[in-house]
Amino acid sequence: MIFHATKLPGAFLIELERKEDERGFFARAWCENEFAEHHLEGKIVQCNISFNKKRGTLRGMHFQSHPHAETKVIRCTRGSIYDVIVDLRPESPQYKQYLSVILSAEARSMLYIPKGFAHGFQTLEDETEVFYYMSEHYAPHAAKGFRWNDPAFKISWPDAMRIISEKDCSYPDFDAE
Repeated sequence: MIFHATKLPGAFLIELERKEDERGFFARAWCENEFAEHHLEGKIVQCNISFNKKRGTLRGMHFQSHPHAETKVIRCTRGSIYDVIVDLRPESPQYKQYLSVILSAEARSMLYIPKGFAHGFQTLEDETEVFYYMSEHYAPHAAKGFRWNDPAFKISWPDAMRIISEKDCSYPDFDAE
């Protein structure tokens, strides 16, 4: 795996290091030791799949509050997404800044999202599937979020067509608590 630091401290774009031959390729998609070498959390307790029928589906912005804050590794396994993370760590010099990347099944890259970040994405194709590695179990009472268009963040989304759940539309403006 090849780890690329992003403009948000602790967040990494991870490329697969492919061993190719006439049959195709082999690549490691997870290695606890390689994550430890980069001082990244390597604990996985849950994996999730998000399947999205239509282009323009927007999910987010989601996070879990302390003590259930979670590290996530996101990979698009079918189609493509515009993936967004927001640094919600008050002590961070990039507090309330966001990063967007395109993840696609074709590119096979992953986004490492540390604890203290919100996450969301918008599908760029029909029939898109996203795979999540999670460091913590889902805790419904700790699930939090803010609207995709919250003025506190000014996130620029690529597609005007949006399919959004009622829950995601009804989040209040961000409150740093």
